[in-house]
Amino acid sequence: MIIIGIAGGTGSGKTTVVSKIVESLPKDKVAVIPQDCYYKDNHHIPLETRLKMNYDEPDSIEWTLLVKHLKELKSGRSVQVPTYEFVTCSRLSETKEVLPSEVIVVEGILVLCDSVLRELMDIKVFVDTDADERLIRVINRDCVERGRTPKMVIDRYQEILKPMHELHIEPSKKHADIIIPQGGDNVVAIKLLTDYIKSLL
Repeated sequence: MIIIGIAGGTGSGKTTVVSKIVESLPKDKVAVIPQDCYYKDNHHIPLETRLKMNYDEPDSIEWTLLVKHLKELKSGRSVQVPTYEFVTCSRLSETKEVLPSEVIVVEGILVLCDSVLRELMDIKVFVDTDADERLIRVINRDCVERGRTPKMVIDRYQEILKPMHELHIEPSKKHADIIIPQGGDNVVAIKLLTDYIKSLL
């Protein structure tokens, strides 16, 4: 089993890179585990408070559960991955079964921040995209998918996303084996990565 960690700032193009990796491999050989599914369960906190919480710091993630699930997959056992709902910022009761696969992709802004998780990874990738481009993507995504106004997104970017990116996410780039500039638009880098993954299988 090959475990690949793919990190990068919010709106950097991680999902596009993951999609292209998945498309390049047979469906039964790859499974994707989003870090976002492992946000801590805060349903007991009022919604108004949840909406203002900082979700861009390592303490917002239940790392022990994510590490446990990866170890179980490596041992050949399936896992029940939590589901998370961004509109209400809460974990749902439903889970999604993930089966052991030859390739497991763990994707999220903070996945290179946790040392225990990094030890489980065979390949560590950082998707690096210009800050202005990331902000535009975040505004488009959060307004369409998460019910936020442009002002809400920009305020959150200035108060939380930008400082947390500089404090936690950008420094985690030093742990990467591969850095992909220009995000999902970097066809050459993505092909080199997918060819390398295929060579390991």
